Order: sequence, then C-alpha cells, then structure tokens
Amino acid sequence: MPKLNIHQRNWLLSAHIGFAALWTGTVLSMFLLSLRNTKSVNAEMLNALNSAINLLDDWIVIPSAIGSVITATFLCWMTNYGFTKFYWVITKWVLTTGLIVFGTFWLFPWGNTAQKLSEQQGLKALNNLVYSFDAKGVLLGTLVQVFSLVIIIAISVLKPWGRRPDTAKSQVSAD
Repeated sequence: MPKLNIHQRNWLLSAHIGFAALWTGTVLSMFLLSLRNTKSVNAEMLNALNSAINLLDDWIVIPSAIGSVITATFLCWMTNYGFTKFYWVITKWVLTTGLIVFGTFWLFPWGNTAQKLSEQQGLKALNNLVYSFDAKGVLLGTLVQVFSLVIIIAISVLKPWGRRPDTAKSQVSAD
C-alpha cells in the first residue's frame, strides 16, 4: 500500500485529532453530569441526567472512539509511524484498547442500569444498592477515562520513548 502524501496525512491526522477531542470532551461532560447526579433531589432531574449520560455515550463517545481507532489504524498503516516502530504508538494502542474494553464491558452497562433504575424507581433509586454502585461506577469510570484520554493526548503531542530498536537490522549486523 502506498504511503499518504503530506496533504492526505494532515487531513487524516486532523480527523483523528477531532475524534479524540470529541471523545475526551464528551466523557468530561458525562463526568460532570454524573457529579451533578449525586445531588439530585428531583426524580425527573435524576432520570434526565442519567438519560443524558447515556445519550452522550451512545451518540458521541462510541462513534468518536470508533472514529479514533479507524483513523489511528490508517495513520499507522499508511504513514511511517507503523504499528510497532515507536513505543509511544504501542502505548497509545494499549491504553485506547483498555478504554474501549472498560467502556464496553463496565461503563456502558453501569450507565444503562442506572438510567433504567432511575426511570423505574425515581428518587427511590438513590437508596438502591445496585443504582448506587452503578452511578458511582459511571462517576469514577468517566473520571478514569478523562484522565486516560488526556494522557493519550499528551503522548501524541510529546511522542516520548522514541523509536524501538529495529530487530531485523540488529540481527543482520550481528551476523
């Protein structure tokens, strides 16, 4: 596959940065809504906040995470970054994969359960142990995601740790 020219690479990189910004900003918004949710005194507000959290997750976080992974894949595949040439690229892949797994198997179900319980039980949900656990999970989970995404963005900008040693060249020079 031919490499992208600088103009194409810049467009793809811009899309990648846009998806990352959407993902980060939306997860931060979800955290703030979750924080506000801890002080709800109105059943409609409680349900509205939980619904808004899930709406943001379904319509912005999930698509922007997918867009971020797709654009990252093309950036690695069609530029000199590669998938395993740089420690910082590997680190970003590992962290991003962790965030997606965490979001899919824990954060997303916690948010859905909290919304269903607040819809069914109103303010009584605040006394439900399952609701309390899931609402706290969303609060802490979104904070972890925001922190992780900020680290991923910093890694993208700083590109620490440099290039991995080329093992093929090392083996040839040793012979």
